[in-house]
Amino acid sequence: MIKKNIYLIGSSVRNPSLKTKYNFLKESEKWSLKKLESYQLKKLKELLHIAYHHSEFYKNQFDKFNLDIDKVKSLEDLKKFPTIEKIDLINHSSMVHTNLKFKKKFLAVTSGTSGQSLKFYRNEESDSFNRAAIQRGYSWYDVNIWEKNGYFWGFNFSLLKKIKNNILDFLQNRYRIFSYEDKIFKKFVKKSKDSIYIHGYSSMVYHTAVLINKLKLPKPQRIKMVKGTSEKIFESYQKEIQKAFGVRMISEYGATESGLIAFECRHGSMHINMEGVIVEVEDSEILITNLQMKSFPIIRYKLGDYISLSSRDKKCSCGMNHPILEEVTGRVGVNVYGKLKIYPSFTFYYIFKNISKTYGIDLIYQVIQNEKGSLIFNITNKIDINTEQYIKNEIIKYFKEDMDFCINSNVILKKGKGKLKSFISKVYE
Repeated sequence: MIKKNIYLIGSSVRNPSLKTKYNFLKESEKWSLKKLESYQLKKLKELLHIAYHHSEFYKNQFDKFNLDIDKVKSLEDLKKFPTIEKIDLINHSSMVHTNLKFKKKFLAVTSGTSGQSLKFYRNEESDSFNRAAIQRGYSWYDVNIWEKNGYFWGFNFSLLKKIKNNILDFLQNRYRIFSYEDKIFKKFVKKSKDSIYIHGYSSMVYHTAVLINKLKLPKPQRIKMVKGTSEKIFESYQKEIQKAFGVRMISEYGATESGLIAFECRHGSMHINMEGVIVEVEDSEILITNLQMKSFPIIRYKLGDYISLSSRDKKCSCGMNHPILEEVTGRVGVNVYGKLKIYPSFTFYYIFKNISKTYGIDLIYQVIQNEKGSLIFNITNKIDINTEQYIKNEIIKYFKEDMDFCINSNVILKKGKGKLKSFISKVYE
């Protein structure tokens, strides 16, 4: 009760509109698809009006393409507007920001894992909406955000950042793991015995589960939710996580500039946060429009991921009508170079998906390209000669004679800037 009150007092000071936003989202999750799309259209019109009249960047963009915001009558009309990329937001940050006055704004900074970090200000209502959307996802698992939780995020902090994070962790009833050294790791596991949820980098959660099972440590008994973010959740993670924590890992998908895009329900469907974003797919690439951000409009933004959506008619047994994100299949802009041809990085997704679907073998993998026409396939799993042949067959099916390759099994995968990437390329062109 004390931790709950600390959190509620703190959140009411920092995010005064949070409770209202959360109550709205709990109501709207029962809406029909038609009503949700009607709400999206209403918010889109408001956003375009704000962008045109209060953001110099968007006014110039819309005028350049002779676009009339008053002629937007349907969600399909959004396709007439130009797309933007991260470099546009970085280079024109001051012009993208609106001249509207807000009682409260928060500085947001993207991770910069793509090599480009963006700083911008989020108005309090959009920040609160995003937090409320995440909390709605938690509610599907009967989890309250203030309940005791373990967090896998960040390692190398300066002294000042350590102090700041220790304060934030205390206020959010949260504890972190900074090292897998025996003493620190066992202390983390001990703290987890009465935790309600675990969250953070999916590869770190998986590694912890493996160690708990391997060392036969006492397993946490009260875990209701294990949530993975920022990295691919391999299906082969699930067996170890289920054994260690008693539940499967679920996925949250979003970004600093876009806000929450989708959250996985109890039935395994990644429901799109329709009240917060409009998701479009163009040439397999996701485009995001943030419907709630008034301080720094995000309209038809190329987030940098290839995705696939379920058919509009697909219904989830949870009862929600929010469309379903089927998969994030890869990163845009990272090419795979053969001897003669160029391939998209999501090729690897299909290689390993086919193996899983055909043979029921789920593999944890990382592909490295150091030079054109050659790939290194590193597999965490210990594989037999038949599985190795399955992998070879799939690689040849996609690349034919255009690629040399080698397959290594039982490999510890490389991490960069905290995140585990499924494809690392050292070929720049």
